[in-house]
Amino acid sequence: MRVILVEDDALNRRVVRDMLQVIDIDMVEAENGEAGLDLIAASPFDLVLMDLRMPGIDGLTAIRRLRAMPSPICDTPVVVITADTAPDLKAQCSAAGADDVLLKPVALNALIDVIARVAAAGSGDEMMLD
Repeated sequence: MRVILVEDDALNRRVVRDMLQVIDIDMVEAENGEAGLDLIAASPFDLVLMDLRMPGIDGLTAIRRLRAMPSPICDTPVVVITADTAPDLKAQCSAAGADDVLLKPVALNALIDVIARVAAAGSGDEMMLD
């Protein structure tokens, strides 16, 4: 499984990378939405982990731009990872095209669950925001 984390905070990238290494998944990192979109357009990924609050292109805008890309890129599952606790957060993320939301600090079990859902969706099941 190829995973990209689009996150501006280096410590947060390291934490997620370390968690994914525990379950033998390699991760590509992007420091912002623009860099993330460039990497996604250049090479396919099985999962995008997207922060919301970043300088330049924020996460919701990046997700909308990803969904506007040609198929099959536009179909890549996107999971938002954020510290935002706005009451309408899931609705905003869903409207932008996100498949799921994880709140920071991300627990390893929650990350494993999301990856399992992505793998299941790849085999024909659907992912949905809870």
